Amino acid sequence: MRAWSVNRPGPIGEHPIEFVDKPVPTPGPDELLVKVRACGVCRTDLHVTEGDLPVHREGVTPGHEVVGEVVESGEGVRGWRRGERVGVAWLHHTDGTCRYCARGDENLCPASTYTGWDVDGGYAEYTTVPAEFAYRLPDGVDDVTLAPLLCAGIIGYRALVRASLPEGGRLGLYGFGGSAHLCAQLAIAQGAEVHVMTRGAEAQQLARSLGAASVNDAYDAPPVPLDAAITFAPVGDLVPVAMRALDRGGVLSIAGIHPSDIPALNYERELFYEKEIRSVTANTREDGREFLELAARYGIAATTHTYPLSKADQALADLKAGRFDGAAVLVPDA
Repeated sequence: MRAWSVNRPGPIGEHPIEFVDKPVPTPGPDELLVKVRACGVCRTDLHVTEGDLPVHREGVTPGHEVVGEVVESGEGVRGWRRGERVGVAWLHHTDGTCRYCARGDENLCPASTYTGWDVDGGYAEYTTVPAEFAYRLPDGVDDVTLAPLLCAGIIGYRALVRASLPEGGRLGLYGFGGSAHLCAQLAIAQGAEVHVMTRGAEAQQLARSLGAASVNDAYDAPPVPLDAAITFAPVGDLVPVAMRALDRGGVLSIAGIHPSDIPALNYERELFYEKEIRSVTANTREDGREFLELAARYGIAATTHTYPLSKADQALADLKAGRFDGAAVLVPDA
């Protein structure tokens, strides 16, 4: 099969990722072999490719927003049929026995592994997934639209939960890419007033078209105090900006996996009045199931831009440069 391989992590302009021939993987006893029909392009893939997240497997194939179909099952798999549509996401496996897994926080499992970082992912014609970590997908939604929901959507949902937004509250979103524009749709559908702070005319226009109450530059103050905020842009400088925008008792949720350093915070301006900062670490499978159900209920859909699999390096370069709004999705070459 054809697949992308991170052979020399570094700046995307220096070609750290190569399109190569790899053997079609063989599913293990508890795994599914999946033919990839669409794979979203996530900023985490860029971090792995450029070495911000050091690769855990030499020559790893990125990609963890996979929509595909089951072509083969391991001997221990039950409940999946050949030809059935399946979703593959970031969380690949956990031990299921540690104290974090036991209390329902499998996203914090020290033995957790991740698709496209520890194991080969979806920038390929085929991939594998443990059957217990595969997602059943809603009917009536096409592959390309579904793909970004499997990380951008799920992580945005977890960030929203972590932000503890009160019913009908005011939510601020900093950055408005693949994850934020899905989170905004869910928050608005559930009755929130959403204020977007982001750079770029296309992202700002997308925010307006989705119903944002206000749209401003990333470093501007929103027109009202915020009950909760989420930083999606991987820019640590935005943390004090967002904290100053919070009302008393407000919560900031940081959704990025690899933001730049956060500057010193002034206690009186940015933390007093019981304001809180909360990080977001991956997601649980229950997060994924809950979000996919909500996405189907509210008709949440990604704004997408497709690239052929053979142009994954260009998609990553365009993501880094901010050349598109919404999310990029790889599809098989014609």
